[in-house]
Amino acid sequence: MRNVMVVLGSTSILGLLLACGGGNGANAPHPADQVAWGQQLYGDHCASCHGDAGQGKGAAPAVVGQGALPLDPPATAKFRKVQFHTAKDVLDWVSANMPPGKGGSLSKDEYQAIVAFDLKANGVDMTGKHVDDSTAAGFVLHP
Repeated sequence: MRNVMVVLGSTSILGLLLACGGGNGANAPHPADQVAWGQQLYGDHCASCHGDAGQGKGAAPAVVGQGALPLDPPATAKFRKVQFHTAKDVLDWVSANMPPGKGGSLSKDEYQAIVAFDLKANGVDMTGKHVDDSTAAGFVLHP
């Protein structure tokens, strides 16, 4: 497995939280399909709070673009209290806490797809890559 480093903060991030997909099962979608599915899921479950392009909206933080998904939670964060070193950290946190008050309401595959979409939206080349519990730690957001 090859590690992928994505440095967030000073680098613009394009569309981070729009990826969902299949897990390790035989019916898991192809990686390109995981990103497309994640984009659809982001629109259905995330955009109303985080904005259509992940730019943030109201009290919900940006998940795409400069300053999105910083290592440390912002001082004003209502929910997030953990660091985001890798996509695995994001996946674990989002799976347990999003949507607010309904953490865990999506399937594991759906959360993985949303994270895959987010990575793609933030400029990560997802060609031939798939986000799941075993690969997410390889996507380094903050060294």
